[in-house]
Formats: sequence, C-alpha cells, structure tokens
Amino acid sequence: MRTFRTFLALLLLAAITAALLPAQKKKKRKKADEEEITQTHEIPKDPPAALSAQPQRLGFLAAPLSSKGLLSQQVRDGLKNLRSQARGASIIKVRAFVSGTGDLRRVPALVSEEFTGWRQPLPVVTAIRVGALPLEGAQVVLEGWTMEKRPVNPNGLAFFSGQQVTSKEPVEKVEPLFRESIANLAKAAKAAKVDAPNILRVTCFASALGDYMQLRQHTAAQFPKASLVIVQALRGLSSGLVECEAVGRLSSAPSLPMTAINPEALPSSPNYSQVMLVNAPKVILTGSQLAFHAQDADIRLAFDRLKKAVEGAGGSMKNTALTNYYPLAQSTIEKIRSIRFEFLDKARPPASTMLQFEGLPSMDASFALEVVTLP
Repeated sequence: MRTFRTFLALLLLAAITAALLPAQKKKKRKKADEEEITQTHEIPKDPPAALSAQPQRLGFLAAPLSSKGLLSQQVRDGLKNLRSQARGASIIKVRAFVSGTGDLRRVPALVSEEFTGWRQPLPVVTAIRVGALPLEGAQVVLEGWTMEKRPVNPNGLAFFSGQQVTSKEPVEKVEPLFRESIANLAKAAKAAKVDAPNILRVTCFASALGDYMQLRQHTAAQFPKASLVIVQALRGLSSGLVECEAVGRLSSAPSLPMTAINPEALPSSPNYSQVMLVNAPKVILTGSQLAFHAQDADIRLAFDRLKKAVEGAGGSMKNTALTNYYPLAQSTIEKIRSIRFEFLDKARPPASTMLQFEGLPSMDASFALEVVTLP
C-alpha cells in the first residue's frame, strides 16, 4: 500500500513539473526578447542661433591644445577644460577652429551632447576649418565666452577689428608681421583707453606657424591677461599674412551704448570701425550662419536668415557692434563687401574681421558670418 502511495505522489509531482515547464520557458523567452530590444538615444538638440547676454558679465576663455585622440575626444576634452576654467560661470558661446579631415558637423552635436549631459543651457556655436594648428596631432582649439556670476566689466567692452598685415612673399616665419599686427592692436587699445592688462581675448590668424612659440611669448608680454589662440587660417597661402583681433575691458563708461572709434594712428575705412565700444544693458550673440553657394541672392539670404535670428532674440542688425566673416574664396569677400550694408548701418559700421579660411561644415557653403548686436 505504501509503495502504491509513493508511486501516486511521484506521478503527481511529475505532472505538476510538466505543467510548469512551458510557463517557465515562456517567461525566459519573454525576458530574453525584452533584453534584445535595441535602445534608441535622443537626437541632440541644435544649439541656438542667437541668445542675449550682458556685456558687463562677459568673460573669455581658451582651451589648451591637445593631441590626444581624434576630433570627438578633443572637442569633449576641450569643453570639459572650458567648463573647469569657467568655475561655475555659464558658457554661452563656443568657437571651434578645426584642422584636418574631421567632420565639422560633429562639433555642434558634441557641444549639445556635453551641455545636455551637464544639464546646462546650450551655447551658440561656430565651427570653422583652418589650415593648421600649432601642435602635431591637434585637431581642434576651442574658445569660450562666459556669463559670469557678477559684473566683471562694469564699464563695458571694446571690440577691436582684426589688424591685417601682409607681405608679398610667402614666409615660413611670420614674427615681423605678427609684431606689427599686435602693435596696431596696442594703438587701438590706447585710443580706446584700454590698458594692456585689460585686453581679455586675442585671436590671431596667420599664414604660417613656424615660429609659434615666439608669437605666443610676444603676445603674452604685450597682453599678459588675455586668453590667446593662434591658428593658420589657410594652407598654402602665396603671401605672408597675420590678422589679430581682440576684446578689452573699458576703464571708463562711454556716453552712448555703442560708440565707434577710428584712431588716427590706424588706417580708416568706410566699411568697418577699428574699435566699437559697447556698454549697453544687453547684447545679442549669434553662432555662425552659413551661406550656401555664392551668388548675390545666396549672400543676401544668409544675411536675411541671420537678421531673423537676431531679431528673434531681441536684437537689430542695424545696431551691430561686431562682425566676423569666414569666406572660402576671395571672390566671395568682394560680394560680401558689396551687399553687407543692405543689412548693416553704413553710417556706423561695426568692428570687423574678414579673411579667407579653409572650410565650413557644408560642402555647399561659401562663407559663414556671426555678429554681436544691440537691441
């Protein structure tokens, strides 16, 4: 009898086990299917075309050059360095000078990814391809504009046009041209009553970098507190060239929100002002606006798109304090000159830098432009 009961118990246990197996297999299969589902990542948002800032709180940074990794890693490392230097201030503008074959279109996306990860507002972004950087293996150098927590420029800022100096012959070492360009910046600073330690940013574009260390040392001696970037704008220039631009802190407040200065010691032009003093409560900063193709209609369309972005942020192209142009051909420079005052105020031309560069984030682009305007 006991044997019969044991047999019935084993039979019942086998039946229960058989009934549970399909459910367990189904559960495992379902879990495996769920694990195989591919996760999708959210596409990074585009950086804004324009945003507002207070000139009294603007700061300027430059990330050090690095040869570690490829473009993506160098951009990420540069952004982290800018963030570290900012010490809690908000980075509101990033300008990237890229050398080599890395995809320029990745730069705004990388900026967006990093700032989104930091849970910080996106800055405006400009990405330009240059001929070379002064470190082997370096693919990018980054500049940053910050919004400081308190006023650091109580009297406002001076924006200095690029001081271009050229030679007829190509040169491997450009130190004589560089010294002249920096000397012209010093003359402009003196006219604007900006002391050398109050020059906050210097960016220089050269035709060669054979004597980079001497150029850097000379600039540091002239403007010891300035963040400094020096790049080769174009490969294979047939003549020597240096053009240095700057931003400085005003020692006294100008009487108007925006005042143009053209020192007698420097060439005067109806197309740009040597210095623009700005002490308005607010300015509008833009990233780069690309022009596609190089017909007159294409040039006007780029200006019109930038105008809409500026107005959307509360600014006016007629109150432009600073323009930066990045053309890819000399013929495009001439067209920009003939069209720009359809949008800008010819009676009060902005400070400006314009010279030819190596490339832009689109194969169809002919030039890029960015501005600083007032409301």
